Amino acid sequence: MTIAIGGATGTFERTRRTRRTPALRGLVRETRALALTKGRSEVEFAGVAGTIQPETVQVRALGAASELRVLEQNYQYDLLSPAKLLEKYVGRTVRVLRFSESKGRDEERDATVLSAGDPPILRVGDEITWAFPGRISFPEIPKTLIARPTLVWLVESPEERAKLEVSYLADALSWKADYVLVVNDTDTAGDLNGWVTLDNRSGAAYSNARVQLVAGDVNRVRPTPFEDRRVFAAEGRAAMAPPQFREEGLFEYHLYTLERRTDVMDRQQKQILFFEASNVGMTKTYKLRGAPVFSPRAVPSRDAEPVEVTLAFRNSAANGLGQPIPQGIVRVYKRDRGGAAQFLGENSVRHTPKDENLEFSVGRAFDVVGQHVPKDFQRLDDRVSEAAMEVELRNHKEQALEVAVEEAFHGDWTLLTSSHTPVKKDAQTAVFLLTVPANGKATLTYRVRLRQ
Repeated sequence: MTIAIGGATGTFERTRRTRRTPALRGLVRETRALALTKGRSEVEFAGVAGTIQPETVQVRALGAASELRVLEQNYQYDLLSPAKLLEKYVGRTVRVLRFSESKGRDEERDATVLSAGDPPILRVGDEITWAFPGRISFPEIPKTLIARPTLVWLVESPEERAKLEVSYLADALSWKADYVLVVNDTDTAGDLNGWVTLDNRSGAAYSNARVQLVAGDVNRVRPTPFEDRRVFAAEGRAAMAPPQFREEGLFEYHLYTLERRTDVMDRQQKQILFFEASNVGMTKTYKLRGAPVFSPRAVPSRDAEPVEVTLAFRNSAANGLGQPIPQGIVRVYKRDRGGAAQFLGENSVRHTPKDENLEFSVGRAFDVVGQHVPKDFQRLDDRVSEAAMEVELRNHKEQALEVAVEEAFHGDWTLLTSSHTPVKKDAQTAVFLLTVPANGKATLTYRVRLRQ
């Protein structure tokens, strides 16, 4: 069996008699030998995932039966259950059994099912009851009820046996990527592990399955939005253990194949180690972000604002990585003086190709704060205004540090004066880099002209 799960669709594939598993968009592929009748006949393919999309089924005959043709397909999913069985017997006669203390055995009587509600309503003799204190016996199971979801095909075959490869998309098979980063004492490097989580809620179990994961943005036409799940695989430095997944290109995506088989059971979450990378170099940055839209009139003097802390590293082979990193959640830890790992924060990371930078926010600095104080605002005409701002940074740490102040402006803007030389990050953002001394403060002042 093979299970291939992709960015928008998963893929679960099997190579033997099936037990089932669906996905939050997974591709299920199974190979099974079936007994047929030469010519035209009806064939049941039982035990498919309960969340199958029947319109996506593909059937391919292998070997001598390659000329087999599927003329018609029916998907039967009216599954056997107490409620369904009772519903099929509305208006029909059943047997009701109640234990007799005096006789020491069950007493049986005929009853007519009037309603299959909860509880059911029965006519027993001349009485109508809705809480009969006994059990109900049915003479047979209606042919329309089945134990497991089943595909029924009308086929034409030149052979009496055929080996079929059947694939289809199914919901309730999902996967996601998670990362654990443990930073070193100086916050300059860390150990990074990637994990993939498989979640099978399809109603089918996949034993001894080959797992494949597709990383990338796979486009799907859907009636409602869905959550895109991707997997991460990366290669660490030479000291790391051999990776469990083999990577290869697939169209515009990346395919990762687990190099061993595993069981993916129904109603089960499974975590598989994707990679281990040691001593990944990184940089820590302090950032103070201004309001998304600069509007001094609407921003009076504000209280102290916490400064954001970000980590960034290069996804390169020289840095212990060097393969595509699909999006996921990274959780950051650091060991205290006693050696215990303490949780620092978590964030989502975007899909990052090799040799690109990956940056994410960890949290807010406790001992570093900033404060925006509007100093002046003048309306020069209906479309042009000037504003002056003061930004004070206060560092309560025992060591000096640098803080990047990112100020966002809208419309046409011109920086008239500033105490620090900015870098224009994009059309609407200026970045000022300030060095803040230990247990000290630094102040940024600037004046900007805005044209609406």
